[in-house]
Amino acid sequence: MIFKNFRLQMVWRSLLLAVSMASGIYFFLEGQLMTAFLSLLVAAVMVYQLIRYLESTNRKLIFFLESIENSDFTVKFSRDDKSGKDFKQLNQAFNHVFDAFREVRAEKEAHLQYLHTVVQYVRIGLISFDQQGKVELFNNAAVKLLGTVFIRNISELAATNPELLQILQNIKPGENTMLKKYLNHDELQLSVSATELQLRGKAFKLVSITNIHDELQQKEIEAWQNLAKVLRHEIMNSITPIVSHVETLNEIISDKMSWSSGGVLTPETTMDLTKALKTIEKRSKGLLHFVDAYRNFSDIPTPEFRLVKVRDLFERLTGLFQGETKKMNIKVTAEVIPESLQIRLDQELIDTVLINLFKNALEAVWKIEAPRIELKARLNDQARAIMQIHDNGPGIIPEAQDKIFIPFYTTKEGGSGIGLSLSRQIMLMHHGNLTVKSEPDRNTVFTLHF
Repeated sequence: MIFKNFRLQMVWRSLLLAVSMASGIYFFLEGQLMTAFLSLLVAAVMVYQLIRYLESTNRKLIFFLESIENSDFTVKFSRDDKSGKDFKQLNQAFNHVFDAFREVRAEKEAHLQYLHTVVQYVRIGLISFDQQGKVELFNNAAVKLLGTVFIRNISELAATNPELLQILQNIKPGENTMLKKYLNHDELQLSVSATELQLRGKAFKLVSITNIHDELQQKEIEAWQNLAKVLRHEIMNSITPIVSHVETLNEIISDKMSWSSGGVLTPETTMDLTKALKTIEKRSKGLLHFVDAYRNFSDIPTPEFRLVKVRDLFERLTGLFQGETKKMNIKVTAEVIPESLQIRLDQELIDTVLINLFKNALEAVWKIEAPRIELKARLNDQARAIMQIHDNGPGIIPEAQDKIFIPFYTTKEGGSGIGLSLSRQIMLMHHGNLTVKSEPDRNTVFTLHF
């Protein structure tokens, strides 16, 4: 409607200008110079008014666009409402647009204020900074955890928190690290993790800092309690028969080998002595084996990471057990998607994990019909690499699935209970995890998450 009226305005003004000029020319040719002059004067006035009309519309449009560019929506267009219906309608249209912009901006500001309030009151410290170290976010929790004031650049942490500054500069997206800190004589165990954001073409690093001191203490107490139970169980199992047989030996020496009997060993006495000594030897070796397993569990070397092809890992693993799988007629398959998949890992440590899991799979399927073990590797929904070992054995009962990763817990006769807990510890050192999913009498799947 506005543009239609604008067009009509232009049409009648143009027509009036054309008539005035034509009249001026006509009267000039007829020799009526005064009338011609008046007609041309009217034409000049019409040209001037037309220019002013166009310029006023252009000025209004330019002012409208500049207001949008500068996010200034406080302007009201109404000064020239009396200049005509066209201007009034145009002003109303501009004002409606500004009202819509004001409503959207108010809504965004309300959301921003809400998020700002949430960020400031969460118990997790949040720090966001750009590639030059300029801080964009530093919430109240970060201030309390670090015992500092708001900073404008992370370099300002050099004086008060140099270790944290080094972590912030070097931590990579997806990584997690620990930092011990003392604040007002209180010990803090800070878990620091990072992610990367892209905002309007600019890269930012968002770091979260959480004090997990209480949780670690609780877990540490539980771990020591579990370890004490295991140690007590294993040591008592070994010491009790040793003590019992030592007492038996003392009795034999005191009663049957006394000087009164001439110190002669009868066949029965010899058998008792031999049995007691063998029992002591067996339980002592068992105790040594347990201590050795504990040493292996606690002395894992630091991983040396490098890119390794998963296909090479699988081929080496299947080749290692090729003789046993052929002998037991076990079908072994390996699938890697994509075929060129590579993972950054310590090859020797991951070989240890895969060997442990493959041995478990062999023991699970060797008594069933059509035994099958499947090796698989792919990227999950979060684009993180995983490796899996499937077997169609009898599975693991639900009650045991929660315990199989506890050190020294085992469901196998003669097992040390160290393999799976050692494997999970190695995966944790790779910033990953080892999980199991099993359906009794159907299958078991161990998954290595990287």
